[in-house]
Amino acid sequence: MTADNPKPEPENDAYSTEEPFFSAVLTPYRSLSPRGFMIFMLCVGAVSFISGIAFLAIGAWPVFGFFGLDVLLIWLAFRLNYASAKTYEEVVVSAHEIVVRKVGPGKRHQEFRFNPLWVRMSMTRLEDEGVTRLSLSSRGEHIDIGNFLNPEDRTSFAGAMANALATAKAGGI
Repeated sequence: MTADNPKPEPENDAYSTEEPFFSAVLTPYRSLSPRGFMIFMLCVGAVSFISGIAFLAIGAWPVFGFFGLDVLLIWLAFRLNYASAKTYEEVVVSAHEIVVRKVGPGKRHQEFRFNPLWVRMSMTRLEDEGVTRLSLSSRGEHIDIGNFLNPEDRTSFAGAMANALATAKAGGI
C-alpha cells in the first residue's frame, strides 16, 4: 500500500485471481447463409409463381393461392430454424470450477457449476460415427453437452474437454 493508493493490494488467493485454462463456445452449424436463404426463397417464389400462373391460365385459380401458402410455410420454417440457431453453450474450466452455460432462443438461460474433482465425463461412442453423446455428472446432477453438434465436432470437443478435465484434476498445471 502506498500513500497515493490507499486500497490494499489484492492477495494472491487462487480462488479470486484464478484464470480459466479452457473455454469453449459451442454453436449449432447452419449450412445456409442469410444470402443463400434469400436466393433459395427467390427461386422457390419464382417456381411457385410461374406454376400458379399456369394453373390460373387453365382456370384452376384456387391453386394459385396454395402456391403462395407453400412459400409462406417454407419461409416460416426457415425463420424458426434461424431463431433456434441462436442457441449456444459456453464451457469454462478452471482449476477449481467447471461452468456450463446453456443459452437457448429467447430468454432461456441455464447455468451449471461443478467441482472438477467430483465431476465425471461420460460419452457414448459409435464405431462408425464417433461420439454421439457427451455428458457431465457430479453428485446427482447430470447434463448433456453439445447435443446439437455433429458427431465429428462432438468427438473433437470430447477430446479437448477430457484434456481440460485431466488438467483441472491435476490442479491446473
